[in-house]
Amino acid sequence: MTRVVVLCCIAGLTNDGTGPEAGLLEARPAPDGAAVAQSLNHLALGYSARGDYARAEPLFERALTLLEGTRGGSHPDVARALCNLAALYHDQGLHARARPLLERALVIQEATLGGNHLDVARSLNNLALGYASQDLHARAEPLHQRALAIQEKALGGNHPDVARTLNHLARLYSRQGLHARAEPLYERALAIQEKALGGNHPAVATTLDNLAALHAGQGMYSRAEELLGRALAISEAALGRNHPEVASSLNNLAALHARQGQNSRARPLYQRALSILEASRGGNHPSVARALNNLALFYSSEGLYAWAEPLHLRALAIQEATLGKGHADVATALNNLALLHQARGSLSQAESFQARALALQETALGKDHPDVARALNNLGWLLLAQHRLDEAVPLLSRAFAISEQRLRREALDFSEPRLASFLQLLRTDEERLYSLLRAHPGDAGARRLALTAVLLRKGRSVDEIANTSRAVYRGLGEQDRATFERLRGLRTELATLSLQGPGTLSPTDSPRRLKDLASQGDALEEELARRSSSLRALTALPLPEDIVDRVAATLPPRGALVEFIAYTDRPFDRPSRAPGSQSPAHLRYLALVLFPDASIRTVDLGPAEPIDRAATHLRDALARRDAHYLRRARALYSFAFAPLLPLLGGVRSLFLAPDGQLGLVPFAVLHDGRRFLLDVFGLTYLTSGKDLLPRPEGVAPSSSVVVLADPAFDAPMGAAQALPRSEARHPPRAERLSSMRDAGLTGRQWTPLPGTRKEAEAIQRLWPQARLYLGPEATWQRLLELTAPGILHIGTHGFFLDDAPAPRGSRAVGYFGGFGGGAPLHRPADPLLRSGLVLADARGPARGAGGAPVTALEFASLDLWGTQLVVLSACDTGRGDVQHGQGIYGLRRAFIIAGAETVVMSLWKVNDDGTRLLMEDYYRRLAAGRGRADGLRDAMRVLRKTRPHPYYWAPFIALGRDTPLSFLPEPRGPTRSAR
Repeated sequence: MTRVVVLCCIAGLTNDGTGPEAGLLEARPAPDGAAVAQSLNHLALGYSARGDYARAEPLFERALTLLEGTRGGSHPDVARALCNLAALYHDQGLHARARPLLERALVIQEATLGGNHLDVARSLNNLALGYASQDLHARAEPLHQRALAIQEKALGGNHPDVARTLNHLARLYSRQGLHARAEPLYERALAIQEKALGGNHPAVATTLDNLAALHAGQGMYSRAEELLGRALAISEAALGRNHPEVASSLNNLAALHARQGQNSRARPLYQRALSILEASRGGNHPSVARALNNLALFYSSEGLYAWAEPLHLRALAIQEATLGKGHADVATALNNLALLHQARGSLSQAESFQARALALQETALGKDHPDVARALNNLGWLLLAQHRLDEAVPLLSRAFAISEQRLRREALDFSEPRLASFLQLLRTDEERLYSLLRAHPGDAGARRLALTAVLLRKGRSVDEIANTSRAVYRGLGEQDRATFERLRGLRTELATLSLQGPGTLSPTDSPRRLKDLASQGDALEEELARRSSSLRALTALPLPEDIVDRVAATLPPRGALVEFIAYTDRPFDRPSRAPGSQSPAHLRYLALVLFPDASIRTVDLGPAEPIDRAATHLRDALARRDAHYLRRARALYSFAFAPLLPLLGGVRSLFLAPDGQLGLVPFAVLHDGRRFLLDVFGLTYLTSGKDLLPRPEGVAPSSSVVVLADPAFDAPMGAAQALPRSEARHPPRAERLSSMRDAGLTGRQWTPLPGTRKEAEAIQRLWPQARLYLGPEATWQRLLELTAPGILHIGTHGFFLDDAPAPRGSRAVGYFGGFGGGAPLHRPADPLLRSGLVLADARGPARGAGGAPVTALEFASLDLWGTQLVVLSACDTGRGDVQHGQGIYGLRRAFIIAGAETVVMSLWKVNDDGTRLLMEDYYRRLAAGRGRADGLRDAMRVLRKTRPHPYYWAPFIALGRDTPLSFLPEPRGPTRSAR
């Protein structure tokens, strides 16, 4: 339930509970009839404010008759009386009776007061509210906009009446599903009201309620709950515990709890809201019907269908009587009844209700409204429950297309955390499509629909955030660049505080500062997203009906795309018992294979638990150089790859888009008992198959080469002593656990990495123009000053701080306190703050002596648009937090966001000398024209001859494009490597 405030024209005030006496007109000389009418109006307003509509209506009507008799039918006082009577009808949900009164009042006022009078603005708003309540949105919008223009001109941009109109207009956009247009209006209204009226005014509560409803609809539950809690406290304090506006906050808060499956918290709020509304509005008000529907949905979620049905029926009767049988709210009631009957097994009756609901919503809201998508989904799942697959798939396809359209429209304004919440909200319906495919793998329509969802949604967050980065660096002006610089500075401060620990801040101030920095960063991200939205819209993904064919067209003749999906298996042939109801989570893996002719094949790989366990065991065995790793490699092969073989035929080039834990293992090591996959297939890794599509035009590939390597940590350049070549590129345990000093710094020295310097020198021999930054020159500041190079190579220490304790026997890096030697008060929640690289610290011991850890969050701010290849020659650079459907959150994500086409990264702690040999051979092959992934595979095969354990030859994977570099060095004879 969202609040709508209606104006009483006699006073120009709202019915937000400020009391009937607040709107009294000043006494002025008038004929006896007019004076009596004025008193009648005042008395009627008092009854109306208390919800006593039966006593108010005859008084308003008598006042109108008296004014018409004494003032004539075209006097402004008559217009005010018409508005008051119309407001009474509006409060009762009798919009059809209110509308002609408002239209007549507006005509009178424009004729007698002029088109720019404030009374005209009030009437415009009221008439627009009447139109909106009857779903006549196209007629309402220009009236609100005209009212806003009148008020801004007459009152200025910061008047409470302006805020009220902004609220009305935002509410109108929200009803149409145009949340991106609504939100800035709500936020502006809230700022005006808090400044003009104070933070505890009922009008502030109204806006908070409306804004919270918008956030809840986008999956931003924590933000919505915070706003609703504040709105409820304001309303109860200002209006009393039994006011209808309190009921509005209670209903919204209860619905939020229900969405999250918190039924024990929702039930008492629903019941209290209904009691308040029945007492204050009467038993037949539309707001009562909405409360009845909400409570009935709760009962359904508990399986109490006998309790739910009479409430749904009563709500339907109220809405049809007050709103008309064609109203969108009637469709909502019909939809709820359909879900109830479907849950009880009455499928034919459910279908009748659902079909009628869909028809009403398409008429009232338009064919592309989010509520229409919900109705299409519900009807599709209902048909599937009746084994009518051919009828269901087109409805589900249309629902997905509407959902995708909504995502494209709204995601243009989102920060990364907000986008993640929105994608999670859409995930439930997406996962049902995968469950549908599992049940019907032979249906071509189900296969295409599921693959469409995979291609458009998998890794979507990194695509959207990267597009913002691209727009900032390639399309926006200096002001926006300055905003981005502020964002970059905030990220650096956030990373410093997260890794170094509280420092001089108190245990109370440190978490508060971290939260404040994160909030400021989110706000700047959203500002940049809004400002770049028009540019990003020009590079939109292909439409749902085209995406499969477009990706298939990029595949080579003997190639295939394999999309792995980790998903929660959700029932697709029966309804959710309520919005937000939680079904048992059964995580599974599904593989979809796309061929160049756009044909699709699929295989269910089964429950995720054994596959994830096998993947983790294999990665750990490789990382610790386990001599018995082959047993692990065969186990994962049997789970994750052997089921694909019957589908692949003569395929030799595989484009793999892993998901879940499969994104943390090198498929090249999987073993069939005779051979590694490295020896059978050409393997290219992608976040999603859409990565194969051409990049947006306008970014020319660069041909420069930049190398940062062998950073000087404590010692001046040249003073470091070389360690044995077996030293891994990570700090030894003893150093990681060194004791703190009072200043929060440590004497730890990161170990030198001589192999990285040799890598750099080998690259320069191949590309003489390469710029090398070694020793004390290998700093973060150097990276910030770069114009996107063609190749960026970074050889140093890498780190990833596990979110959970390392498994027994694993050598995964655990959390080891602040890099400055202090212990942060909490492990950073953002995985981009828990992974990074260590560079030379040109700024002194800002984050601790012995080097400057730079987090993935900071690397995401680089400009690498035009960079063809980034090589992260360090430990754990491919690791991070697994987010099902959205990839690995760590350094790999950061460099893709920054614009890199291909990222070469490691999956465990790599050996310094072995890595040097691998990298030198890899660059020789790149210089000879091999592809970015092909060249790495060739180098792996060569290294395997002398160092047969995969610990040495298989730690690196190349994610992204496999094509050769667009620039090659001049032939140099011996530096070329023969294949």
